[in-house]
Amino acid sequence: MKQSKRKNIRQERKKISAQNVTMKRLRGHEIKASHWDTFYKFYRNTTDNKWGTAYLTRDFFHRMGAKMGDNVLLVVAEEGDELVAAALNLIGGDTLYGRLWGCLPGTYYANLHFEACYYQAIDAAIELNLSTVEAGAQGEHKIQRGYMPVPTYSCHYILDEDFKRIIDDFLVRETAQVKLVMNLLQDSGPFKENVWN
Repeated sequence: MKQSKRKNIRQERKKISAQNVTMKRLRGHEIKASHWDTFYKFYRNTTDNKWGTAYLTRDFFHRMGAKMGDNVLLVVAEEGDELVAAALNLIGGDTLYGRLWGCLPGTYYANLHFEACYYQAIDAAIELNLSTVEAGAQGEHKIQRGYMPVPTYSCHYILDEDFKRIIDDFLVRETAQVKLVMNLLQDSGPFKENVWN
């Protein structure tokens, strides 16, 4: 990474301990029912403030934890003995997938989202010898923290030929636009020149 970007990340990470917040990474049996109950509150706080639809239930998190064991990584932030935020990650193959984040209603800690969702994920991937961290879609703020966008692909079967033709025409234009934006982002990203070549 460029020196200025490394410095910025170090400063962001220092702010966590300066706010008396302790980060912990929990897996499998370390994640207790009380963690899932609290995480559900965080999840609901996020959905209530952002999307308005909580499509996952409290029971879902308990079952996922019980069924997936060490393939679940819950990054928790504590102030004293109180959980104040958490980020849910899943592990599959050689990849750590960042999926959900939430915090107590009405709380704010500078840079806590970045620490819980991005920096702790990178630390965990290194410790677990995983080759990839997939931080999810969207968020230009991820780029300056080392998460460069990569193309993703999907497959769709369209029965209506007229509709298929319209989609195909759109995809030609969108593909060119995505390539242009990806090149611009690579050039303006946090990494030194030729790191991706």
